[in-house]
Amino acid sequence: MMNKSFLSVLLLVLLIFSSSEEMMGRGAEARMCKSRNHHYHGLCFSHKCATRCRKEGYPGGHCHHFPRHCYCTHRC
Repeated sequence: MMNKSFLSVLLLVLLIFSSSEEMMGRGAEARMCKSRNHHYHGLCFSHKCATRCRKEGYPGGHCHHFPRHCYCTHRC
């Protein structure tokens, strides 16, 4: 009987630590937001979009949706 209660407590402790570690990991990541670049014209290619966004002070950019539009990424 003591063995079952010990295993139950051990399992509970492991669940608590695993869930708190997961929650802390999510909080450490910065959310990335995107905003449409209205200065980019022509066919959207991700490398050109990213270059244009960097010139405007954003860390990067990607093409999204159809028709493809350039969206610059930044921390929220």
